[in-house]
Amino acid sequence: MKTIKNILACLGLISLSGLLVFAVQDAPSDENLEKKIINDYNVYALNVPENLDFAGEALPLEDPDILERMDRELLVNTYWQSNALLMFKRANKAFPIIEPILEKHGIPNDFKYLAVIESGLTNAVSPAGARGVWQIMKATGRENGLEINANVDERYNLEKATEVACKYLLEAKERFGTWTLAAASYNAGKAGIARRLKEQNVTDYYDLLLGEETGRYMFRIVALKEILNHPDKYGFNFRHKDLYKPIPTYKVAVDTAVTDFVEFSEKLGINYKILKLHNPWLRQPHLNNKSRKEYFIEIPEKGYYSKP
Repeated sequence: MKTIKNILACLGLISLSGLLVFAVQDAPSDENLEKKIINDYNVYALNVPENLDFAGEALPLEDPDILERMDRELLVNTYWQSNALLMFKRANKAFPIIEPILEKHGIPNDFKYLAVIESGLTNAVSPAGARGVWQIMKATGRENGLEINANVDERYNLEKATEVACKYLLEAKERFGTWTLAAASYNAGKAGIARRLKEQNVTDYYDLLLGEETGRYMFRIVALKEILNHPDKYGFNFRHKDLYKPIPTYKVAVDTAVTDFVEFSEKLGINYKILKLHNPWLRQPHLNNKSRKEYFIEIPEKGYYSKP
């Protein structure tokens, strides 16, 4: 075994004169310091599970290319610990909203992990202009009945956006025949996936040669599914109280213009910030509502926030 002096010299932690100065009063022994340097942090290769699937459709892990790509996403997402831990925390709030809508439409529960990789379960904005947890483009949102204007952008309404995502995915499943291709088309578009399948004369996602983003897409979904379902296996330690909690709310119907949401919030015992946290689809501090449309604004139950 190398001496501590050899190890430190290799690490560039000892001067040319061979002198080592510890910035502590009681320097550790050579033996303890050597053990600390060698064992202070360990990174392990991961065992890719033999049986992985998306929506009941197995990954062909006997293919070495598929195995390597799956291994990559498991490694990247396991050792990006801060990001993965945030996914555990956010999922505790978002999944109870997403899951029953998927179930209502007969869409496999695994599609909630598609939302995880699309946005990190945040109201993200992509460079292309896609918005919300489901990353819906403006044209797609409007085509599917979402209101998108200066006052209101329902792509930020998680319930309504999930409904739109379900409609898209059902149409894609009908067109392509598999949930895997339906999911891939959410990233590349139905036309894009159809074109590549035809050009390459294949029928399966895992046989396609794709660009970086779509080529990693399904593997990222399956990796997050695997990690989020087996936290202990991948070294994530937390208590239930560490997760973000859903806040109970009730809905207030509004069918008129609202000139000032600050005043509106105060009348309901909250402040404008809290109103926006629960209703990110309200894009301005007022609502024109010339058509007298009925909106439902979510208000948190009392006792979950400090007074405004």
